[in-house]
Amino acid sequence: MKNRVITVQGAEVTIATRHAQDYISLTDMLKAKDGDFFIADWLRNRNTVEFLGIWESIYNPNFNYGEFATIKSKAGLNSYKLSAKEWVKQTNAIGIYAATGRYGGTYAHKDIAFEFGMWISAEFKLYLIKEFQRLKDEESQTSKLEWNFQPTLSKVNYKIHTDAIKERLIPTQLTAEQKSSTYASEADLLNVALFGITAKQWRDANPEQPGNMRDTATLEQLVVLSNLESINAMLIHQGQSAPQRLLVLNTMAITQMRSLLGLQTIKQLGVR
Repeated sequence: MKNRVITVQGAEVTIATRHAQDYISLTDMLKAKDGDFFIADWLRNRNTVEFLGIWESIYNPNFNYGEFATIKSKAGLNSYKLSAKEWVKQTNAIGIYAATGRYGGTYAHKDIAFEFGMWISAEFKLYLIKEFQRLKDEESQTSKLEWNFQPTLSKVNYKIHTDAIKERLIPTQLTAEQKSSTYASEADLLNVALFGITAKQWRDANPEQPGNMRDTATLEQLVVLSNLESINAMLIHQGQSAPQRLLVLNTMAITQMRSLLGLQTIKQLGVR
């Protein structure tokens, strides 16, 4: 999932996804703080360290309790300083991480970010929770719409497509395994036409991603994919070879994606 941004008391706060969880930018949150205040100031506080230790003990089986005990014993001392990177490196913590690049900065799991919000101000914390919940409600509605729409869309033209494959590409003497292989081949023909890669190439490039490339496709891509199934069925009936069909399908995919990306109808469904 792409990074999202919410606005809290005039400050734009980035929300990233890590370990399938929401992490909020503490660096962005600091924009709403009056005066000089640093994340390191918060981390050196004994109450903060105790809170982080409890959170990690609940959610992190690889938490380094030995290093945590050392940090806890020094927390609160005027001479003691601790950065987010040092906290992660020493304790193997997962609740906080430092990012680089366009959305660089220090991020924390939402539970921890809400706690950090109190250090900005009690009012800021409440508005942060409110805006975060509003975002999650919107995403929930989007997810429901996509859940209802995508299965329906995926069935459109599917039978026409598979019937054409049975009729023209699968001799009756093939085994069930061979038939399955033929379907996979035709599926990859569509994958290459639309996504530019086969299913295996996508899996090799995205070993940590669950599902397949179609699970992560945009709504526009799913619409075009449905259309390509119908077009491919027609081309099969016409007796065109796979290389010939691939060229036609790729041209159609480019044309249709260009049209859909500029169309407002899809966007009005509320899923993009």
